[in-house]
Amino acid sequence: MLIKLLVAWSLMATCVLVHASGVAEAVRYVRHHPVRGERLGPWTWLFVQLAGWVIALHLIEIAVWAVVYAWWNALPDLQTAFYFSAVTYTTTGYGDVVLPSQWRLVGGVEALTGILMCGWSTGFFFASVSRMFEVRTK
Repeated sequence: MLIKLLVAWSLMATCVLVHASGVAEAVRYVRHHPVRGERLGPWTWLFVQLAGWVIALHLIEIAVWAVVYAWWNALPDLQTAFYFSAVTYTTTGYGDVVLPSQWRLVGGVEALTGILMCGWSTGFFFASVSRMFEVRTK
């Protein structure tokens, strides 16, 4: 059980590192590609780019969990592991694929990590939209 918790903590830490790096890169991108003016089109395109980037970060994080599940034979194959990881990370939780009993706590930690990472992404989007309103009202 302790080994599994250490695995879960390591995966959570990996997700934080991936997300921190990715959000920092997105912030640099936004700073170097400023959108000015009242037109909504350029802002919309910026948000489409940011959304794509953030989703890519989440998919990388989901893939990390999936690879570990498959590597440790907690799930039968990588495709099933990726599917399980995606529905767990996003807290969809269909329940059609479940982990063996000794891995269930790890699945719970993945769900908590997904909530945190999605919340972080939401905060980043809120900050970006706030920036848009600041620029548009100047």
